Amino acid sequence: MKIALIGYGKMGKAIEEVAIEKGHTIVLKIDVDNAADFNKENIAKADVAIEFTNPHSAFQNIKKCIEFGIPVICGSTGWLNNWDEIKAIVNNQNGAFIYSSNYSIGVNLFFELNTFLAKLMSKYNYEVSIEEIHHTQKKDAPSGTAITLAEQIMQHIITKKKWTNANSNDTQELEIVSKRIDPHPGTHTVKYQSSIDNIEIIHTAHNRKGFASGAVLAAEFIIGKKGIFGMKDVLGL
Repeated sequence: MKIALIGYGKMGKAIEEVAIEKGHTIVLKIDVDNAADFNKENIAKADVAIEFTNPHSAFQNIKKCIEFGIPVICGSTGWLNNWDEIKAIVNNQNGAFIYSSNYSIGVNLFFELNTFLAKLMSKYNYEVSIEEIHHTQKKDAPSGTAITLAEQIMQHIITKKKWTNANSNDTQELEIVSKRIDPHPGTHTVKYQSSIDNIEIIHTAHNRKGFASGAVLAAEFIIGKKGIFGMKDVLGL
């Protein structure tokens, strides 16, 4: 498989390492220093693009890949206000697209646990909150993973009407606490509290390899497919 890396920071380099270990080839690396190389002629050399940049450039990067006819795996977060437009572009261009707020296989299993636990806890009187910790270079807060966890919880605990990234005394708000501590790759904690006891589930990443491995797995999955997919499709969950 020939891969174009859109974004060649720490995640891009981790993806490159995993992809080469699995026998794939990196045919294009795009970063701020060579943005002009992100064109149709160069992207045509690849079978798939993997995009890990930032909230400000992700939308345009995804759009260009789809319009250039290349399947794209996106791991950038903080751009989902443009989701409906990307969905329309993928459908109109008969493209192929995978987005996940987190490509770690462990985190996606954690998502399943979170949903199951929220269903159980919906019957009982516990207060729920989320905490996420990342390195200081992470641009968005809360993390996309924390938002996904919050949305899953709110589907089942209907007393929570919205999430907030601040301290809150409003019982209808699901509080997400964001901390930025170097060199932390990522910890997410979902906590249920009562006057009697606490219940917590925690996922801690030790390094970026888990995210990179999942992104390469998603790239392998999308070859030959059309439409919009997520990690549940990739993992068969």
